[in-house]
Amino acid sequence: QLQASGGGLVQTGGSLRLSCAASGLTVSTRVMAWFRQPPGKGREFVAGMTWSDSSARNAEFVKGRFTISRDNAKNTVYLQMNSLQPEDTAVYYCAARGGLITVLSDSPSQYRSWGQGTQVTVSS
Repeated sequence: QLQASGGGLVQTGGSLRLSCAASGLTVSTRVMAWFRQPPGKGREFVAGMTWSDSSARNAEFVKGRFTISRDNAKNTVYLQMNSLQPEDTAVYYCAARGGLITVLSDSPSQYRSWGQGTQVTVSS
Protein backbone atom coordinates (compact mmCIF):
# COMPACT_ATOMS: atom_id res chain seq x y z
CA GLN A 1 0.00 0.00 0.00
CA LEU A 2 1.21 3.49 -0.87
CA GLN A 3 0.08 6.64 0.91
CA ALA A 4 0.82 9.93 -0.84
CA SER A 5 0.73 13.25 0.98
CA GLY A 6 2.14 16.75 0.86
CA GLY A 7 0.06 18.34 -1.83
CA GLY A 8 -1.59 21.71 -1.48
CA LEU A 9 -2.06 25.19 -2.90
CA VAL A 10 1.08 27.14 -3.74
CA GLN A 11 1.85 30.27 -5.71
CA THR A 12 3.84 30.30 -8.94
CA GLY A 13 7.51 29.82 -8.17
CA GLY A 14 6.83 28.06 -4.89
CA SER A 15 7.89 24.63 -3.68
CA LEU A 16 6.29 21.50 -2.28
CA ARG A 17 7.61 18.16 -1.14
CA LEU A 18 5.41 15.16 -1.74
CA SER A 19 5.82 12.02 0.33
CA CYS A 20 4.87 8.45 -0.47
CA ALA A 21 4.89 6.17 2.55
CA ALA A 22 4.87 2.48 1.76
CA SER A 23 3.52 -0.45 3.72
CA GLY A 24 3.52 -4.05 2.62
CA LEU A 25 6.33 -3.40 0.17
CA THR A 26 9.89 -2.15 0.50
CA VAL A 27 10.76 0.89 -1.58
CA SER A 28 14.46 -0.01 -1.60
CA THR A 29 13.64 -3.12 -3.66
CA ARG A 30 11.14 -1.59 -6.07
CA VAL A 31 11.22 0.71 -9.05
CA MET A 32 9.34 3.73 -7.74
CA ALA A 33 7.83 6.59 -9.71
CA TRP A 34 5.66 9.66 -9.52
CA PHE A 35 2.95 10.31 -12.08
CA ARG A 36 0.50 13.15 -12.39
CA GLN A 37 -2.89 13.69 -13.93
CA PRO A 38 -3.76 17.26 -14.91
CA PRO A 39 -7.46 18.20 -15.11
CA GLY A 40 -9.08 16.60 -18.16
CA LYS A 41 -5.90 14.80 -19.20
CA GLY A 42 -4.33 11.38 -18.89
CA ARG A 43 -1.82 10.23 -16.34
CA GLU A 44 1.79 11.14 -17.21
CA PHE A 45 5.20 10.15 -15.91
CA VAL A 46 6.97 12.75 -13.78
CA ALA A 47 10.02 11.07 -12.24
CA GLY A 48 11.23 7.63 -11.28
CA MET A 49 14.00 5.78 -9.53
CA THR A 50 15.36 2.28 -9.83
CA TRP A 51 16.36 0.21 -6.84
CA SER A 52 19.24 -1.74 -8.36
CA ASP A 53 21.51 1.25 -8.95
CA SER A 54 19.38 4.10 -7.59
CA SER A 55 19.47 5.85 -10.95
CA ALA A 56 16.73 8.41 -11.49
CA ARG A 57 15.07 9.94 -14.51
CA ASN A 58 12.71 12.88 -14.93
CA ALA A 59 10.23 13.76 -17.62
CA GLU A 60 11.42 16.44 -20.00
CA PHE A 61 8.92 18.99 -18.74
CA VAL A 62 10.50 18.81 -15.27
CA LYS A 63 13.61 20.64 -16.55
CA GLY A 64 15.58 20.09 -13.38
CA ARG A 65 12.91 21.52 -11.09
CA PHE A 66 11.88 18.24 -9.42
CA THR A 67 13.95 15.65 -7.57
CA ILE A 68 12.90 12.15 -6.60
CA SER A 69 14.56 10.59 -3.58
CA ARG A 70 14.15 7.72 -1.18
CA ASP A 71 14.57 7.20 2.57
CA ASN A 72 14.99 3.48 3.10
CA ALA A 73 14.78 3.75 6.87
CA LYS A 74 11.35 5.40 6.60
CA ASN A 75 10.31 3.27 3.61
CA THR A 76 9.26 6.49 1.92
CA VAL A 77 9.80 8.10 -1.47
CA TYR A 78 9.77 11.85 -1.95
CA LEU A 79 9.28 14.29 -4.78
CA GLN A 80 10.77 17.70 -4.15
CA MET A 81 9.18 20.21 -6.50
CA ASN A 82 10.63 23.67 -6.96
CA SER A 83 9.78 26.58 -9.25
CA LEU A 84 6.23 25.35 -9.60
CA GLN A 85 4.16 26.66 -12.47
CA PRO A 86 0.38 26.71 -13.05
CA GLU A 87 0.79 23.92 -15.61
CA ASP A 88 2.07 21.69 -12.80
CA THR A 89 -1.44 21.67 -11.33
CA ALA A 90 -2.52 18.04 -11.15
CA VAL A 91 -3.23 15.11 -8.92
CA TYR A 92 0.11 13.46 -8.17
CA TYR A 93 0.39 9.72 -7.67
CA CYS A 94 3.22 7.52 -6.48
CA ALA A 95 3.56 4.05 -7.91
CA ALA A 96 5.67 0.92 -7.57
CA ARG A 97 6.54 -1.74 -10.10
CA GLY A 98 6.42 -5.39 -9.18
CA GLY A 99 9.11 -7.02 -7.10
CA LEU A 100 12.47 -7.88 -8.75
CA ILE A 101 11.77 -5.65 -11.77
CA THR A 102 14.73 -3.36 -12.36
CA VAL A 103 13.67 -1.32 -15.37
CA LEU A 104 12.17 2.13 -14.97
CA SER A 105 9.14 2.65 -17.20
CA ASP A 106 7.21 5.75 -18.28
CA SER A 107 4.02 3.77 -18.75
CA PRO A 108 1.42 3.74 -15.96
CA SER A 109 0.33 0.26 -17.05
CA GLN A 110 3.70 -1.13 -15.94
CA TYR A 111 3.11 -0.21 -12.29
CA ARG A 112 1.40 -2.59 -9.94
CA SER A 113 0.83 -0.52 -6.81
CA TRP A 114 -0.58 2.99 -6.63
CA GLY A 115 -1.13 5.57 -3.96
CA GLN A 116 -4.41 7.44 -3.69
CA GLY A 117 -3.10 10.70 -5.14
CA THR A 118 -2.49 14.13 -3.68
CA GLN A 119 -3.72 17.37 -5.24
CA VAL A 120 -1.20 20.04 -6.20
CA THR A 121 -2.60 23.40 -7.26
CA VAL A 122 -0.36 26.21 -8.43
CA SER A 123 -1.95 29.64 -8.60
CA SER A 124 -0.78 32.30 -11.05
